[in-house]
Amino acid sequence: MEESKSREKILKKVRAALIQGVVETQPDIDLESEIYVIPPDPLEEIFAKKLLQLNGKFVFCESAAEFPAAFAAVVNENNWDRLFSKEEFILKMLRDSGLPVSDKDEDFIDMNVGLTSCECLIARTGTVLVSSRQVSGRRLPVYPHYHIVVAFTDQLVMNIRDGLKMIKERYRDNFPSMISAITGPSRTADIEKTLVQGAHGPKEIYVFLIDRP
Repeated sequence: MEESKSREKILKKVRAALIQGVVETQPDIDLESEIYVIPPDPLEEIFAKKLLQLNGKFVFCESAAEFPAAFAAVVNENNWDRLFSKEEFILKMLRDSGLPVSDKDEDFIDMNVGLTSCECLIARTGTVLVSSRQVSGRRLPVYPHYHIVVAFTDQLVMNIRDGLKMIKERYRDNFPSMISAITGPSRTADIEKTLVQGAHGPKEIYVFLIDRP
């Protein structure tokens, strides 16, 4: 009998709680405030340092006019060939450089170096954000041995949250079906704990950052 009464008391409390609902005692969580200290350095410097730490390569151009010569120097230094890009503004900048950059679909499979733009650059992590809405599409950032990103200083943001906000404002109701965060060259240590670059994508990434006041 005592057991039955105790059971009934417990069930009454459970029913009362279900009727009254749970009182929210947890304070609102602040999802907007910074949790990291923002460095005082310019975003270009923060991004460059982080990218270099990730074994990426960084080249700064003070203007778009400097880009062809800077890129040609890297091409000659590395003896690159089979250059490919679908970005009209990149092709336009390189048109008079003498470099054999193709935009023909039949040359895609044999490319060695792929040049793309990006949605934005994340300074804190040295990350390049690309999306399926770009002219380069989904394949070009991951297919070639060497991925060349051509970006401008006004595409730099501190955090990935800021980058996603920028993309959302750019495309509004036509949001990309794919957004990819590229943080350094493709690499893995799954095989015998040996670090290998280029296992799942480009083995080197270069970011040419062009100043655009």
